[in-house]
Parts: sequence; structure tokens; C-alpha cells
Amino acid sequence: MISANRSDGMNYAPVSGSKPEPVCKPGEFVFAAMALDHGHIYGQTNGLLEAGATLKWVYDPDPAKVEQFLKTYPQAQAAPSPETILEDPQVRLVAAAAIPCDRASLGMRVMDHGKDYFTDKTPFTTLEQLAAARAKAAETGRKYMVYYSERLHVESAVYAGKLIKEGAIGRVLQVMGTGPHRLNKASRPDWFFRKQQYGGILCDIGSHQIEQFLFFAGCKNAQVVHSKVANYGNSDVPELEDFGDATLIGDNGATNYFRVDWFTPDGLGTWGDGRTIILGTNGFIELRKYTDIARDKQGDHVYLVNGEGEQHFAVAGQVGFPFFGELILDCINRTETAMTQEHAFKAAELCITAQNMAVRVE
Repeated sequence: MISANRSDGMNYAPVSGSKPEPVCKPGEFVFAAMALDHGHIYGQTNGLLEAGATLKWVYDPDPAKVEQFLKTYPQAQAAPSPETILEDPQVRLVAAAAIPCDRASLGMRVMDHGKDYFTDKTPFTTLEQLAAARAKAAETGRKYMVYYSERLHVESAVYAGKLIKEGAIGRVLQVMGTGPHRLNKASRPDWFFRKQQYGGILCDIGSHQIEQFLFFAGCKNAQVVHSKVANYGNSDVPELEDFGDATLIGDNGATNYFRVDWFTPDGLGTWGDGRTIILGTNGFIELRKYTDIARDKQGDHVYLVNGEGEQHFAVAGQVGFPFFGELILDCINRTETAMTQEHAFKAAELCITAQNMAVRVE
């Protein structure tokens, strides 16, 4: 049971927490990793392995990246070429974290070979790529799933979804999100600073924020009302956008505001103080995802205020990440429990739209 503290000293947990078990036996669901351009490939791989999947292959044209990956996952084999993976009938799914502008083309190849595709966010950098992927998914019946990690791989966000489903705050009216990140400029690859390759800040890390808004508010669609971007502090890399924000209105009337940036100060003990505030008709939830600054360096804090009182849930290590097991079962059973294809595509569409219409602040 997840611990909960109330201001009156009573304990209350409206939803019990239990980490999901593996959904398949070793060898029953085989996957491969390709395109190791972003470190999120490790999160994607970990999630699938914990859910019971079997990692068979890894491929990247850079031998150093493959060598590093194999140090973490020695059970994998280094594939001599992409075709080794794509033509292997045992492989059901390909997980990849390519350079953002290349994610769509790789996904097309994967789906053309009869396999499901699991890409890092952002899944596209242009609306043309999205349109092509929609058509290819419809043509092949394969999945183009997206690792929106700031909801799917964060226990406080998973728990918030359960609270909302249980009616803890009533109907969701607004979602506000902040997604600050540490720049670590010296260690970033060249593509990170090329607009055509990374897509822009709202397209890239803004995709997390838009996806979680659609999910928490129960929206199938939304309108981007306003967005803006800027490069406030990195004139030496002029194509980088280090700040962005946007406002959206969902098709059910819920609203969204989010801010993303690359201004995490060196004094913070983690890469970013990501937070989400979800307002409902009967209360609100605040997520302190990665830290509770100056109080607790461990993340995954959920604060709930409603008619029952003020409650704090510390959920780190308690809830787990059900998305990955659901994704495996969706691939096996051709269902859409983990995430619908339309939801994955709609979040991508809206983040590109927000990027394309953004006002550039000079």
C-alpha cells in the first residue's frame, strides 16, 4: 500500500499501489534496439525487459554506442546490419531513439517489414512525416508507438492517472505543466543544436506536455491557441530554442498551459524540476516528478487536495510502469490498451502545430 499523509494525521489512500508483474515468459516476445542516438533508448529497453520482453539484437552504425549498450545489456547480440533485425521473424518490435528528423523514416522501414515500432519522442518533426506514418500504419496494421516518458515512465504520473480515473478530483478542467531540463551543452551531439534535426523545443520536449494534457484531461483533440519560443541564453548556437510555452483548449473544454526550457540551474540535484498541476471540479493534484526541492531528493511525490483533506503520496518504487506490459500485450493481441494509435499521433500533431505557429521572441 502506498503511504499517504494527511494534514489531520489520518492516513488515506483511495487507490492501492502494486507494481505490475511481467506479462510474458522469456522468449515469448522478442524485440530489438536500433538507432542509439538518444539515451532514452535505455529507458525504453528497461521498461520492455521489466515487463517480460526478450532483447535479442542491437544495431547502430557507431560501434562505440553498440559497445556501451552491450555493457548494460550483455544478453543482446550486435547485429551486423539493420536488415539482420528487420528480416528476423522472431523480432516482434523494434525500439529506437534515432535523431528526431530520422525517426519517421526508420519507422516506415520497420512497419514495412511487418514489425511494430516503438520510438522515442518526439516521433516526427514535420506534419508530412506524420501523414506518411498515419498512412503506413493503416496500410500495414503495425503500431507506431511513442515513448512519452514523462508520463509513461514516471510513477507519480501513473498514480495521478489512477486518482483521476477513481474520481478523486472530479472532472479535469485544466492541466499546467513545467518541463525544465538541464542543457549540458558540452556533452550534446551536433544534431541537438540543428533546428531541422531536433524539430524545435515545442516539437521535442513539448511533446511530453501535450501528451499528458490529452491523457489527464481525457481529450481526443485540442486547439493550439498560442505558442512562443526563444533563445534567451545561448546565442552561440542560434538554432537552439532554450525556452517555449503554449496554451491549448481541449475538445471537451479543458485547458492547458505548459512551459519547457533548458535553464535548470547547476544547484538543482537533478536534471529538472518537472511538475504538473491538474485542476478538477472537486480538487487538484500536484506532481513533483523528479525532486521535492530542498525537502526530498527522491522524486515521485503526489499531492492531492479535495473534500477529504490534504494528502501526500510518496509513490517512488510503489506503482511501477504498466504501459510496457500493456504495450507487449497490445502487440501480441492487436489491441490498444496501452495507448491508442490515434492518441500517439494526435499528441505529435499538436506539438508540431504548436511549433509551427510559435511566435519567436527576440
